[in-house]
Amino acid sequence: MLAELIRQHGACGLAQAQRADHFSALVRAITGQQLSTKAASTIFARLVALMPNGVTPAALSALTDEQLRGVGMSRQKIAYFRDLSGKSLSGIVPLDALDAMTDEEVIAALTQVKGIGRWSAEMFLMFRLHRPDVLPVDDLGIVNAIKNVYRLRKRPTAERIRKIGKAWAPYRSVACWYLWRSLDNE
Repeated sequence: MLAELIRQHGACGLAQAQRADHFSALVRAITGQQLSTKAASTIFARLVALMPNGVTPAALSALTDEQLRGVGMSRQKIAYFRDLSGKSLSGIVPLDALDAMTDEEVIAALTQVKGIGRWSAEMFLMFRLHRPDVLPVDDLGIVNAIKNVYRLRKRPTAERIRKIGKAWAPYRSVACWYLWRSLDNE
């Protein structure tokens, strides 16, 4: 079933994903929560413009709530940014060490930040760290794609997705990329 998707969609595009540094990738992820891609890009560009020397924990911390609201951030996202910046500056979230950590260690580190849950951490693993074997079983797109591709009558449970995904190891991230692409045709 996956072989057909691979033939249909060609080379996997995961390697071209996000080239930003770890901190700005996390800021972008928080910015994009519950927004359309276009709105998120516009708001993130406005945010970046407030930090001409780069998106860093110190630069983000120096911005006032009014400045952040002025570019379109909600109070909740501002609180998430404050938590991310503080935990990055203090070393609670060791940005420089993430590359050397296991997937579960990265998830544990990132989910200490308000506003970053397991799903966001898994997306970071896949698209920022380019980890090849991540299977986000709670991703609605993955759930729907597996239901469609495998012609299941109902949405698969997380347990069923893990079972199906065993065949894709150690390249479950790649399989997910193709599953997401299968939804583009709908």
